[in-house]
Amino acid sequence: MLHDIRYLGAFLIPICTFAGISLRGPWTFAGVVFAFVVIPLVELILGQSQPHATKDLVGRRLPDKWFDILLYCNIPIVYAAVWMLGNLTAKQSLSSFEMTGLVLSTGVLLGANGINVGHELGHRGNPVQRMLGKMLLIPSLYMHFHIEHNRGHHLHVATRNDPSTARYGEALYVFWPRTLLMTYINAWRIESARIRGRGETGIKGINGMLTYSAIELGYCVSLIVLFGLPSALILLAAGGVGALLLETINYIEHYGLTRKQLASGKFERVTDRHSWNSNHHIGRIVLYELTRHSDHHAVAGKPYQRLEHRDAAPQLPFGYPTSMLLAMCPPLWFRIMNKRVPAEMRD
Repeated sequence: MLHDIRYLGAFLIPICTFAGISLRGPWTFAGVVFAFVVIPLVELILGQSQPHATKDLVGRRLPDKWFDILLYCNIPIVYAAVWMLGNLTAKQSLSSFEMTGLVLSTGVLLGANGINVGHELGHRGNPVQRMLGKMLLIPSLYMHFHIEHNRGHHLHVATRNDPSTARYGEALYVFWPRTLLMTYINAWRIESARIRGRGETGIKGINGMLTYSAIELGYCVSLIVLFGLPSALILLAAGGVGALLLETINYIEHYGLTRKQLASGKFERVTDRHSWNSNHHIGRIVLYELTRHSDHHAVAGKPYQRLEHRDAAPQLPFGYPTSMLLAMCPPLWFRIMNKRVPAEMRD
C-alpha cells in the first residue's frame, strides 16, 4: 500500500504551480524549478529503482480504481490552474519576471498533468475515460494528439512515417516544428481516411478533427469572455509550453531508434528495442510510468501502474526530466546519446 501511495508525488508539480500563482514573486518559477532542477538532483542522488517488482509487492497492490482516481484528480487540477492564472492575470499587474515564471510553471503542469494524463486515459477501452482524457488535452489545444498518437504514432513508430520519432542527429529545435506541423496534418489525414474507408455516415461520418477544432475554438472564446484577450493569450502560451513539453518527451522516447524495412516494403514489428526507457524514481512517478515506454508500446492499453521493466529495452543514462534538459542542448545530447544508438539504426 505504501508503495502505491508514492503516486501522490505526481501532484507535487501542481502544488508548486499553485504556490507560484498564490505567492507570486520568485515562487512563480516553483513548478518549473521543481520539474527541472529538484527532480534531476534527487534522481542523481537516488539513482535508478529496482527494475522488477517482487510478487509479494504486486500481491499487496491497491485496487485498480485507486490508480484511476488519481488520474481523474488531474482534471479539476488542470482547470483550476487555468482558472487561477486567468483570474490573476486579469485582475493583477504582474512583472515580466513573474509572468514568465507563471507561463512556464503552468505549462509544465499542463504538459505533465494534462497531456500526459490525457494520453494515459486516451488509451483506455472505456469511452468515458477516453472522453476525460480528451478534456485534459483542451488547454494545450492538443486534441488532435488523441487521433494521431493512437492511430498514427503507435502504428508507424520508429519509422520515417512517424513525425513523433526523432531522427538520428536531429536537434530538438528542428524536431519541434516538424512534429507539431505533421502530427496535426496527419490527424486530418487519418480521420479523412477513416471516413472514406468505412463509408461512414451520420455522426460517425463527421471528421473528428472538425469536432475537436470546434471544441478548442469554444475554449479560446471562453477564455476571452471570462478573462479578456490578454489573459487568454497568456493561458494559450502556457498551453503551448505544455505541448512543447510533450513533444520533448516524444523526442527523447524514440531518438534515433528505427525499425528495419523488410523486402516486402513493410517494417519489422515494434520491439522493446525501439523505445528509450528509464527506471529513475521521481520521473517514473510524476509521469505515471511513461518512462517504461517499451512496455507501453507492447501493450498500449495497459494501465500505468502495471507497466513493467523490460530487459531488452534500451535505457537512458538519466531520468526523463534530466534527459529533456540535455535535449535542449543539442551538442551535449548528441555527445551522450549518439554512441548509444545501435549502429544499424543510424541513418
